[in-house]
Amino acid sequence: MNNLDFSAEPLFSWYVVLLALSGVLMLLLGAFAGGLKVGLRILNVVVALGFLGYAYYLAFVFEGGTYYIFFKVFILPVALIAGSVKAIVERSNAKNQPAPQAPYNPNAPQAPFNPNAPQAPFNPNAPQPGAPQAATPYPPGVPPQPVADNPYAQPAPPAQPPHPAG
Repeated sequence: MNNLDFSAEPLFSWYVVLLALSGVLMLLLGAFAGGLKVGLRILNVVVALGFLGYAYYLAFVFEGGTYYIFFKVFILPVALIAGSVKAIVERSNAKNQPAPQAPYNPNAPQAPFNPNAPQAPFNPNAPQPGAPQAATPYPPGVPPQPVADNPYAQPAPPAQPPHPAG
């Protein structure tokens, strides 16, 4: 016996359909959502089976009489679905972030200073750590040119054409 008749009892029919839909959504989240904790997955599956069983009972076994619609019954699936989606998104975001580094511990063992370790030669043109990086108008490898408004700058002598030997 099929009790779903949207023309005779639309409220009852929609209630059964929404019960079944909520049950299917929670069952899918509980069964296939890999980002959830085990307890939340089990809770989703148990509540989903309850909803699906009650929807089946109302749709195919129920033979009329009095029934009660508890609208509060839809708060639980909304809360479980929202919590499941939130947990999946948080775990996905946590996987994409780099691992947090430990804060500086001055008491942690440090590598001893070795004065004989090879050091890179000092390069005054190399960018210094922590210094703001300014854009340079010169290509790499060209030494800096004197600045026009610097009174101590020495102009570069102009290139002289070779004298003809004669």
